[in-house]
Amino acid sequence: MSGRVLLVDDDPSMVELLQTRLTRRGFSVTSVTQPEAAVPLVMEQPFDVVLTDLNMKGMSGTQLCERVVANLPDLPVVVVTAFGSMETAVAAIRAGAYDFITKPVEMDALVHTLTRAVQHSQLKGEVVRLKKVVTESQSLGGLLGSSPPMLKVYDLLTRVADSDTTIIIHGESGTGKELVARALHDKSRRASGPFVAVNCAAMPEALLESELFGHAKGAFTDAKTARAGLFAQAHGGTLLLDEVGEMPLGLQPKLLRALQERRVRPVGGNHEVPFDVRVVAATHRDLEGMVEEQRFREDLYYRLNVVQLELPPLRARGGDCLLLAQHFIEHFAARANKRVTGLGEAVAERLMSYSWPGNVRELRNCIERAVAVTLTERLAVDDLPEKIRAYRASQVVVASLDPSELTTLEEVERRYILRVMEEVKGNKSLAAQILGLDRKTLYRKLDRFKEGTGE
Repeated sequence: MSGRVLLVDDDPSMVELLQTRLTRRGFSVTSVTQPEAAVPLVMEQPFDVVLTDLNMKGMSGTQLCERVVANLPDLPVVVVTAFGSMETAVAAIRAGAYDFITKPVEMDALVHTLTRAVQHSQLKGEVVRLKKVVTESQSLGGLLGSSPPMLKVYDLLTRVADSDTTIIIHGESGTGKELVARALHDKSRRASGPFVAVNCAAMPEALLESELFGHAKGAFTDAKTARAGLFAQAHGGTLLLDEVGEMPLGLQPKLLRALQERRVRPVGGNHEVPFDVRVVAATHRDLEGMVEEQRFREDLYYRLNVVQLELPPLRARGGDCLLLAQHFIEHFAARANKRVTGLGEAVAERLMSYSWPGNVRELRNCIERAVAVTLTERLAVDDLPEKIRAYRASQVVVASLDPSELTTLEEVERRYILRVMEEVKGNKSLAAQILGLDRKTLYRKLDRFKEGTGE
């Protein structure tokens, strides 16, 4: 990782040597040979790390470290000390130094230390920036995020908001599909009308038909009065068909007819009821694959899929993870009446490295739990769930000759499939193609992996 380094040493030859080598390694290096000039320089220019010799004329590295830390506590200082001078190295650490390197300087070790310091500095700056970004970042309705994938979502939502075009929102579970549908409604000319949502996977076919289309009095045993369906209730507004991929096949042609005719016939009724509704569908299923497998009607698929909006998984949204985490911290801290203001750098590292299979919903639950158990103003690593604290990115590498450290073929397959899913950003159709599997087999394996983790 490149970074901006301020190099301080009163030995011009050492400055020239280190500056040349660090520049070759990708660092942007500014150097001074007068330590007194370093403090005003760091106040005027942005640096990620200060690299200073310990023993210098006029001002020691320890004194420089104390002044830098006093003025810019988030700027890490790395000191270079003579081999064996542990007392002075310890003194520098006590003065606030981030780390130290002994002479003669070994370049790989120095680059590693500076890289860690740069990461620390940049991550700390990101954490500090979060509170401001939460309120100032581009958002639409209840959506929050400024990553490139979310900017594409905002752009498409803005362009289609005022039309009545049917939209299908596709995304993994927990990505916030209903939130996007609500944002679309709030941005549209139908914002003053009702927003009605129904989960197509939550009820059997007969009940779902009655919910959508309504029923006449006496249509079935418990139908003591007539009831308007959700299409009629959403008149003038927006109807969200959530988890539309789970809709029973027998009900799909009735839905298709309703969308085409803009009328519904209540169950047991003799007359059709017109409606004026903007229909939004949402699913985590691969509907195109389901069409090929004859588990979803092709004509209904094309009727719904006029505009498709792909909602990115959290792992593909970069720094939005920390942005959302800060938002949830403020929300749950206020609700619990606790003074929790943010998260530490180590927590940010864990959150950024975790793959978030449950997406934003899982992050929300994680932060709610962390705020509930924390005893400090900033969340600590111990406040996080164990699986996030202990998470390590999957690797498909056999790097040991010790049989006890080798893993099973099933585990290698699991890691590889999850790695492919991560690389294709959750696109199961593409993953199945890369893996040489049919979709059913891939779905079955992914479901088994989830069962194995208890998710």
